[in-house]
Amino acid sequence: MITVPLSALEVAMVQTGTPAEDTLRDTTEFARRVEELGYLRLWYAEHHHSPAIGAFPPVVLTAHAAALTASIRLGSGGVLAPNHAPIMLAEQFGTLAALHGGRIDLGIGRGPGTFDESTARALRRGAGPTTDDEYRDDVSSTLQLLVDEVGLDPLPEPWLLSSSTAGAALAAELGLPIAFAHHIRPDNTLAALAHYREHFSPSRWCASPRVLVCVETVCAETDEEAARLVGPMDVIKVGLLQGRGGIPFPTPEEAAAHSFTAQEAQVLAGFRAHQAQGSPETVAKQLTDLVDLTGADELMLVTPVYALADRLRSYELVKQHVMMPTA
Repeated sequence: MITVPLSALEVAMVQTGTPAEDTLRDTTEFARRVEELGYLRLWYAEHHHSPAIGAFPPVVLTAHAAALTASIRLGSGGVLAPNHAPIMLAEQFGTLAALHGGRIDLGIGRGPGTFDESTARALRRGAGPTTDDEYRDDVSSTLQLLVDEVGLDPLPEPWLLSSSTAGAALAAELGLPIAFAHHIRPDNTLAALAHYREHFSPSRWCASPRVLVCVETVCAETDEEAARLVGPMDVIKVGLLQGRGGIPFPTPEEAAAHSFTAQEAQVLAGFRAHQAQGSPETVAKQLTDLVDLTGADELMLVTPVYALADRLRSYELVKQHVMMPTA
């Protein structure tokens, strides 16, 4: 059993051949169900101009879910600082936290949330990629504005999202809890977290290092069924490796018919070795090993499978076989 809290990340995958409205309906049901299952928090990721992922603003999904739930923490995982004015982030999430009893998290990240350069420039009103100094200023300004300008209480809980040592260094410098994207850059996890813990400076937001690790988790009754469910995301990952960021999210049947080269299969196998995919027994061991390896204070599970029913079943199985019962 996992003794650290477990949380969920919603990436709003759009099923092939279905309208985006169906994805929004699914996100609503997903929020209700993961709260019932006892997950600590649910975060929404920011994405733009992708046929596989809905372009639904985290602040809007957070507000919607908060109105329909009672106890689960909700927020962005993350909202991308370069795409937004710091004062808007502070006002939006400060308001949500005041309205919803301190259940709101403000997870801040850096990437553009798109693989299309023209979309990235549109989001930034024609500006190019943000520099390290600009990103630090955006995060610092957002935190300061929460305190000085918003004037609401309680404040949202800020987190810094990272997939690199550079991001971990900023989280340590600002004294923020870190949410590490192990599901994206598993090779960076250990070095980044070591740097974060070694260089952490206490702040009003966090007294000591606090680590959340996000891991891709697909749990099914058998290892074979989990592998079938993982297939569509494998196709997406290979497309990303080939520079094709805008490909639709295939069905499991379409993914099963896809042929991978030997090199692609090797890359995918290497990635899967760092994640949690399989039967409840397999996933329990993988998640336990990850906690032991990283010293994580919390795990966040992302389950990018095609159908809502399969996704919910994965979270249910983890709840039944992996998550330590709460008092």
